[in-house]
Amino acid sequence: MTTAVKTISSLTCDTAPFAIRPEGTSDAVPRELLLDVCFGENRNARTCQRLRDGRLPAESLAFTAERQGALVGTVRLWHVSAGGGSTLVLGPLAVDPAFQTLGIGGALMRHAIAEAQRLGHGSIVLLGDAPYYERFGFSAAKAEHIALPGPFERERMLGLELRDGALAGVRGVLKPTGGAAARSKTSHFRKAPPATSRAA
Repeated sequence: MTTAVKTISSLTCDTAPFAIRPEGTSDAVPRELLLDVCFGENRNARTCQRLRDGRLPAESLAFTAERQGALVGTVRLWHVSAGGGSTLVLGPLAVDPAFQTLGIGGALMRHAIAEAQRLGHGSIVLLGDAPYYERFGFSAAKAEHIALPGPFERERMLGLELRDGALAGVRGVLKPTGGAAARSKTSHFRKAPPATSRAA
């Protein structure tokens, strides 16, 4: 069944709002700092990273959550394919720990899914905790024929069809198909506090 999703661009929490907006070039340093804390400084050795190395995110599908001028969350989607079928892979999703109770992660997910659907994409896959992602329509059954290019936990491979049958032709090991990215010279200047992450 096709999942119907509503776009959420901002929510008001506590005394100040957080807004979800397209990622900008100035977000690179705070985003990387947040991801280092969420996934560790060795995060680039993870299997999922092989689908992102040297690639650009899918056009118009990289988002930042901002609160009072500070980056407090991030999510990006990437073009991949397997068995002749194409899909998007979502991740990483990360939220600043100081604001993890405000629903930022859920808002980022709903916004990203809605935008992918609006842009005509048929499906999304990710590696993450099923109890969390099932609320957005993801299931292991939709990704049972999909694998990553390295070690991964099968029960954490999840899929979501934005269009009925969109994952039927996506089978085998995922390969990156996004545009090539310029080499990054981003430096990490400081450590951030422990953060909450949901997808590798």
